[in-house]
Amino acid sequence: METVQQKFDVLSLLEDKIKRIQTGDGAIYLVGPIRLPVNLYGETVEFKWYSWMKSDKEMDDFTQVVAHLSSANLAELQQSSVLVYGDFEYEEDALIRMHSICHTGDIFGSKRCDCGFQLKQSMKMIAEHGTGALFYLANHEGRGIGLFSKAMAYILQENGLDTVEANESLGFADDTRNYDDAIQVLKALRSKPVTLITNNPKKLKALKESGLPVTGRTPLWGDVSEFNEKYLNTKVKKSGHMA
Repeated sequence: METVQQKFDVLSLLEDKIKRIQTGDGAIYLVGPIRLPVNLYGETVEFKWYSWMKSDKEMDDFTQVVAHLSSANLAELQQSSVLVYGDFEYEEDALIRMHSICHTGDIFGSKRCDCGFQLKQSMKMIAEHGTGALFYLANHEGRGIGLFSKAMAYILQENGLDTVEANESLGFADDTRNYDDAIQVLKALRSKPVTLITNNPKKLKALKESGLPVTGRTPLWGDVSEFNEKYLNTKVKKSGHMA
């Protein structure tokens, strides 16, 4: 009886926190918002946090979603999430950042790229602006090639290849990232215009082609060093990144 009661209490707590977003090939399940105080440059800033999971089958009852978790082995996969600041749904002007996961830069503070800097700086920009969201895209490691392949690409870069050449020599395109799921989640959270924090024209194009109202973009450069200067130049010269 106690187990049944505990289960009932768990489901009642989660019922209003799980949202289904229908897609053409299943559904995206969005859980949140969750209060998340974040240490940002020594100051505590409170965000609202969501995570999402994509499933190839559509579950009508949210209890099915909960039941699915124990057998889905999600720890072996990657789930993305989003940090929301301010009145994101209704405020007229909002900044957003589509940030691709970078294990080495975001976690270890690697200077071989500018990802860790961009992550923290975009969060700071959003908080200072007053409204916005940072989408953390967990299946984008190494511009979409994955962490193990990225490690091999780094070895090739240490032997003279640039970022694009290293990825292509391993059989990958320069950039295989897809923003469809993140855009679906963005549409579920906000219908008003957004300004995108990016140097990447492909991100801007993806948002505009989805029908989202985009007012423009804000560039994000910085943390240039001897370790990442070639990498940053390659993004401009070969990947079309804008200043």
